[in-house]
Amino acid sequence: MRIEWLNQEALQHGGVTLGAALASAPVAVVGAADGVSRRGFMKAGAVAGGGLMLGFFLPGAGKLAQAADAAPAKPVYAPNAFLHIAPDNTVTVQVNRLEFGQGVQTSLPMLIAEELDADWSLVHGALAPAGEQYKDAAYGMQMTGGSGSIAHSFTQYREIGAKARAMLVGAAAAQWKVKPDQVRAAKGVLYGPGGQKSTYGEFADAAMRQPVPTTVKLKDPREFSIIGKPVKRLDASAKSTGKQQFGIDFKPPGAKVAMVARPPVFGAKVAKFDASKAKAIKGVLEVLEVKTDRGGSGVAVIADGYWPAKQGRDALAIEWDTSAVEKVSSDRQLAAFKALAKTPGTIARPADMGKLAKAPKKIEAVYEFPYLAHAPMEPLNCVVDLQADKCTMWVGSQFQTGDQAAIAATSGLKPEQVTLHTMMAGGGFGRRAVPSSDYVVEAVNVAKAYRAAGKSGPLKLMWSREDDIKGGYYRPSHVHRAQIGLDAKGKILAWDHTIVGQSIMAGTPFEAFMVKNGVDGTMVEGMGEPYTLPMKLSVHTAKANVPVLWWRSVGSTHTAFVMETLIDEAAHVAKMDPVAYRKQLIDAKHTRHVAALDLAVAKSGYGKKKLPKGQAWGVAMHESFNSVVAYVVTASVVEGAPKLHQVWAGVHCNLAVNPLTIEAQVQGAALMALGMTIPGAAITLKDGVVEQQNFGDYPVPRMQDMPVIEVHLVPSGDAPTGMGEPGVPPLAPAFANALFALTGKRLRKLPFDLAAA
Repeated sequence: MRIEWLNQEALQHGGVTLGAALASAPVAVVGAADGVSRRGFMKAGAVAGGGLMLGFFLPGAGKLAQAADAAPAKPVYAPNAFLHIAPDNTVTVQVNRLEFGQGVQTSLPMLIAEELDADWSLVHGALAPAGEQYKDAAYGMQMTGGSGSIAHSFTQYREIGAKARAMLVGAAAAQWKVKPDQVRAAKGVLYGPGGQKSTYGEFADAAMRQPVPTTVKLKDPREFSIIGKPVKRLDASAKSTGKQQFGIDFKPPGAKVAMVARPPVFGAKVAKFDASKAKAIKGVLEVLEVKTDRGGSGVAVIADGYWPAKQGRDALAIEWDTSAVEKVSSDRQLAAFKALAKTPGTIARPADMGKLAKAPKKIEAVYEFPYLAHAPMEPLNCVVDLQADKCTMWVGSQFQTGDQAAIAATSGLKPEQVTLHTMMAGGGFGRRAVPSSDYVVEAVNVAKAYRAAGKSGPLKLMWSREDDIKGGYYRPSHVHRAQIGLDAKGKILAWDHTIVGQSIMAGTPFEAFMVKNGVDGTMVEGMGEPYTLPMKLSVHTAKANVPVLWWRSVGSTHTAFVMETLIDEAAHVAKMDPVAYRKQLIDAKHTRHVAALDLAVAKSGYGKKKLPKGQAWGVAMHESFNSVVAYVVTASVVEGAPKLHQVWAGVHCNLAVNPLTIEAQVQGAALMALGMTIPGAAITLKDGVVEQQNFGDYPVPRMQDMPVIEVHLVPSGDAPTGMGEPGVPPLAPAFANALFALTGKRLRKLPFDLAAA
């Protein structure tokens, strides 16, 4: 697997100015001038064993705060919020995100270490707890999502490193009685003009007495020695040796394990239950009725460990009251969605369809997409210690601000009485960023019932794999209907497009700026782009008693498949090469798309290399989260089943902070996207009950499914864009387009079904 490293020529034109970044994401650096006494700084340092500590406050000026018309946030000063340089010269960087496989525990420290001129071998990353000072500058909340970790923190983290470096230089200059510009810093060491030499750690305490600079000059990208280089992950050793502690591994002394029997239909309630058999199991301590998500109720079994808790739950006899909730069935829902798609919807994008009826050539297509579970390797879990005057939770949360607030509201405590420790998580893909904080709230409800029963102590709420698959908050199901009119040469004259599905933003904190004129922006994202098309786009927003949520790459999981297979189909009608057809349609402003596509084509040998008999090329590209990924793939059909052989990715994400992380992100995203195509990869419901429960009936890709994947980056020095999700959308359509070249069958739904096509 190969990757194109950034070159210095490209970096010459890509510097990011501090002023431009701060204009959109204000940063106030903590110091004596900000109202924190120098004694306060020293006291904080003494508590942690001395050294230089530095943090910053992000005002509530992000999109979320603006959309909610919220009052300006009160400054929260924490000198050790982001950076600690210890006397032994080690550097600890607090990461204000969740690390769940995407690599932020390495990439974010790289930003500080670069401007600090630290010795990278002495740099460590730590996951920050929930706190005002850790909020995302763009969203106004502490969260991990939207592929925004690097993009939103790029300038802030670099500035912290630069200011700490300036304070160290100032301390050395004062002691050596020289001017600051006579002091040089490199790899954690300060050098003076007279041969003086000291480590950062030796000057860390003295640096705390230095004023925090108001402004600093950040490095020109040509000066980077860490950013842009392939850096091995700081957590790689612990994870590969089994030493890494994830949330599911954490259990404080004396903690008991809780498992909840949830209603089979979302929002249903317990009518009555018999706990006698459960209580007879050794290790079971309590059986309690509790509130569950969406207004429902369930039964919690609390035991000495996971196995007795699970056995106790399995032994429960529960009668459920489902009379007040809708019971969705997938077949009925699909029929209803298809009928809606034939009717006028809410206009998301107007266009003149006058040429459609008389177009000499037409494409008519209906696409079907099922519900999808996130299915991370680590099922949901958390540890809660609820006391009369405080609550502490340990959880792998993508949504610390929301979860902390939900814990406070559920427990009846004030937010400042809630401590949320961020734990390493084994995947999530959006499932750990739930606006309702479902499993977190459930854990607090179990703890409340436990206390009401006269018990106390920490509880570890655990979900089984079956709980996770059946537990809701799925990628919504959708139906697309397209009518495209083309002229005799294949030029698109009119494109009438309708989408039916549930909104994932309605009722969430993001609704104010993501739902406009009745249209959820995530449902239509990527439609039409990057092409110049006469497209009329309309939407039907359906409601159903099925909890839905963002899923890695959000709306692009379905819109990219529709767009890139239909563009491929139009190219076939025009009797043109699919790459050439795309390039003639791409709007002139989308130069990054062309660069990514050209790179993937060049590296694959598309159109020049002869493929083995029975294989064919497939091409697709898509932009999401401001990054472009183009795939060229080869595929075949083996014993009636589709087989993906090789993938070449052309990626334009601007400056690659850590190319190794991006390579891993694209490889993982491509494999996850491949999972959408595997027969059986769908969540279906019958009379309100989810039919799948484990990997036996909800398959995920396995080793034998993994193609060879090469990742190639378009060199750039511009500010980074998101990369956690953009590798997902174009994989399935590229695969489908290759299968059409082999079979002549257009695949209109996911997962693939060649027999029905």
